Amino acid sequence: MTYDTDVLVLGAGPGGYVAAIRAAQHGLKTTIIEKDKVGGVCLNIGCIPSKAIIHQAELFHGIKDLENLGVSIDKSGFSYKKVYEKSREAADQLSKGVQFLLKKNKVAVVSDTGRLTGEHEITLSDGKKLIGKYIVLATGSRPRAIPGFDIDEKNILSSTGILMLQTLPKSLLILGSGAIGIEFAHIMNAFGVEVTLVEMLDQILPIEDEETVAILAKSFQNRGIQMITATKAISQKQTQQGVEVLLEDAKGKRTTVTVEKMLVSVGRAPNTENIGLEKVGIKPDKGGYIPVGDYNQTSVAGIFAIGDITRTPLLAHVASKEGEIVADFIAGKGNETSVDIMLVPGATYCEPQLASFGLTEKKLKENARPFKKSVFPYRGAGKAVAIGQPEGLVKVLSDEVTGEILGAHIVGANATELIHELLLARKAELLPEDIADMIHAHPTLSEAVMEAMRGIDGSPIHV
Repeated sequence: MTYDTDVLVLGAGPGGYVAAIRAAQHGLKTTIIEKDKVGGVCLNIGCIPSKAIIHQAELFHGIKDLENLGVSIDKSGFSYKKVYEKSREAADQLSKGVQFLLKKNKVAVVSDTGRLTGEHEITLSDGKKLIGKYIVLATGSRPRAIPGFDIDEKNILSSTGILMLQTLPKSLLILGSGAIGIEFAHIMNAFGVEVTLVEMLDQILPIEDEETVAILAKSFQNRGIQMITATKAISQKQTQQGVEVLLEDAKGKRTTVTVEKMLVSVGRAPNTENIGLEKVGIKPDKGGYIPVGDYNQTSVAGIFAIGDITRTPLLAHVASKEGEIVADFIAGKGNETSVDIMLVPGATYCEPQLASFGLTEKKLKENARPFKKSVFPYRGAGKAVAIGQPEGLVKVLSDEVTGEILGAHIVGANATELIHELLLARKAELLPEDIADMIHAHPTLSEAVMEAMRGIDGSPIHV
């Protein structure tokens, strides 16, 4: 068989474009197919624009701190449209950056839709066929819909729709309190929107550590964010006032909440329909995800699946890592077979920030695994007090016998950056004392990490 290209990638999100660039760096002729802008959801309508808006929200929220210093600020000229425009500038700039990187690495970019029509073949919308020795599927995901809450992007929004708002609603109900729901609760509250957060499970951020989440929940409560947990949305009705949502708690009690707009943030669904999987005999599971083995290979030799269309965590950095693993394997240089879930950091960009990796205390107890626990409060770190952000903690869990770091959880200022020192320690198989004995600059927030490690053996200094 004659191939047009060595590696044919379908989808140019953070998984697809990274796979394509890494493959090209290995000297493989590579082609990537993308129906929209390169960078995918994350770069264009997800991670990047949302973080740009979060930055603007925190600047706006920080006006209170300036006013406490006696500064008078006239907010009458504030326009949320300018916040929106800033977020689009960031997304557009980085999308162009990815275009440049693809060009620099001599990756051929095809702007079109594509479907598998053979084990080495993808057919474009105009019927043109591209033949690749290897195929990487990286088609990503979309906001998950739930029956009775049809997203119209007017009153009932997805994460995409809320990013595209150019005016603020007076009130917003957020259905679902995963990272996306939490971040938009933070954003909207910072800009003065009345926010109601509804979660079906017993706590917000259900997969995170209870102790760290409790601090975030208290902060949200103090800011006036209404959090309703152990409650599900039954139905909605659109009225002249906005959206009327019927809620039911665990005891069956029903209440109605009326808001101007509603954000449905209950997870994401894989984009595995209409890409021709049936043509080559790849069968998604009941959730629509593609089963993969080592090196993210599907059931068909030479076809790989990465990112949100597989059962690994739906995170941009996971997709990128999987793209690297696949490209390295194809080039005969792979030494990692899959992403180590214990080494995947999670990050929620709110105030205070929350970040984690590994096992939670609850999970360790459920598994009856003996462990040591150390918690160091931010208020014990001089830098946290100096910058007026003493709210938070660093929590480390280690094996009782071996000292192996089993999990780490941080809530507080810069948590999403601090988590990586602990993650590096885990990856390098360091023990708590290795970090505890390392000199940390003073004053820094990272001293809280050092003190938490000291706490494993009961020897913290500043608490």
